Amino acid sequence: MEKFFHPYHMVNMSPWPLLTGFGALSVVIGMIKMFSFFELDLLFISLYLVLIVALLWWRDVIRESTFQGLHSSLVLSGLMMGMILFIVSEIFFFISFFWAFFHSSLSPTIELGSFWPPCGILPFNPFQVPLLNTVILLASGVTVTWAHQYMLNNKWEGAKSAMMMTWMLGVYFLMLQGFEYYMASFSISDSVYGSTFFMATGFHGFHVIVGTLFLFIIWMRLTKNQLTSGHHFGFEAAAWYWHFVDVVWLFLFSVVYWWGT
Repeated sequence: MEKFFHPYHMVNMSPWPLLTGFGALSVVIGMIKMFSFFELDLLFISLYLVLIVALLWWRDVIRESTFQGLHSSLVLSGLMMGMILFIVSEIFFFISFFWAFFHSSLSPTIELGSFWPPCGILPFNPFQVPLLNTVILLASGVTVTWAHQYMLNNKWEGAKSAMMMTWMLGVYFLMLQGFEYYMASFSISDSVYGSTFFMATGFHGFHVIVGTLFLFIIWMRLTKNQLTSGHHFGFEAAAWYWHFVDVVWLFLFSVVYWWGT
């Protein structure tokens, strides 16, 4: 019988990182097939397999932290620092899109008609669907904060309700953004405006999908009584990520939708 005399979590051998890598490679190949041949079969199969592997990996992490008690205070501090660095890397990821947008909009070239938005582009009215989406995300930031306060005070029914409201608001945001894309009068191939607009808002939408799934998993864990008022870093990581998504959208609304038009 092995005995451990250190506070670190020595992770057991797991097939999930390798399978996730192969799954991500398959997703990229599926996207290439979709763009080149307009065939979606490989992409959907790959996404389904990645989701299954993710669920199995999350199951193992939950078991290690909640039921085996392997996430000590030192391990949690490392996880917190890892999440913070991950969010910082995501911030720089979106800075690149804003950089491209400002580079083209502050000094539009003659190919764009020397003005912004470029000739022939009819941008969205920022005070219609974009403003509604802003209100939705701000409201979701409030509900996730409510959930945290309920958890700290051991009011679990309130925490469950607030978390459900949060991920439902995320789904509502995605539905509205899909409607906005459907009604767009321009596409990603329409000059640098279309490219920067759909890349920035599209990747933000992808982050909303990830954040909504993150919040949904935490809500499921809440319904199974797997979190306590003193040990709920999974929830805190989801809340940090969601607030990051909110802040990025505020910049997108202010710069791309409002100032950029």
